[in-house]
Amino acid sequence: MQIHPTALVSKNAELADDVVVGPYAVIEDKVRLGAGVKVGPHAVIYPHTSVASGCSIHAHAVIGDLPQDLAYKDSVSYVRIGPGTTIREGVTIHRGTKPETVTEVGQSCYLMANSHLAHNVKLGNSVVIANGALLAGYVEVGERVFISGNCVIHQFVRIGRMAMLGGNSGISQDVLPFCTAASVRLNVTAGLNVVGLRRAGISAADRLVVKRIFMTIFRSGLNMSQAAEKVRREIQSPYATEMCEFIESSKRGICGFKSGQEDED
Repeated sequence: MQIHPTALVSKNAELADDVVVGPYAVIEDKVRLGAGVKVGPHAVIYPHTSVASGCSIHAHAVIGDLPQDLAYKDSVSYVRIGPGTTIREGVTIHRGTKPETVTEVGQSCYLMANSHLAHNVKLGNSVVIANGALLAGYVEVGERVFISGNCVIHQFVRIGRMAMLGGNSGISQDVLPFCTAASVRLNVTAGLNVVGLRRAGISAADRLVVKRIFMTIFRSGLNMSQAAEKVRREIQSPYATEMCEFIESSKRGICGFKSGQEDED
């Protein structure tokens, strides 16, 4: 274990034998750091935070501080960071508001400088969040989502699996799986995340299925619920089921599509 002499590490924290803690870092009570975790200078990790193996926490990151929520009543809640995740400079991650609730980051995520996860946010695996993006309370993000710089996401919004949000976009409605949100726009679906689908190993045949689903949802002239019913009737695919279930469970509505912006495969 390598702990810089200027770091402040509570005797009630649990650190694996090979953890590295940099200058002036602060690690408080009831923190757990797994094997190979590296904590950079001036980073602060508050109580009830667990960081799994292989994570890297860079300078001035603050993890597990109290939620910025007037409903918080000094109860015990948690932050959990999955293995292999990188947390860059100045990132802030707040713990849950209600007792025994969790703000959770999946494995192999990459949170770039000055991004923020509010209370009760849940990130799936392999999510990338670029510099300055802000996720409000209870936002849920599916696996392999890419959130570009300075995006702002309203509380309770869901971002579907393998979606991509363009830079400076504002999102206050759900974004369907496999879709992109337009840059510098509010709640605009711009097309399919074709690059993301390819990188995830989705076959050309399956990408065509996803495109057919997309066209039915956004270009058939039907409202969202009618389009989901049409997809269920006409397209037998796990992707159809996933997207229809996402629509049917939405509480904030789905970001609409603007003609002429979709990506072609």
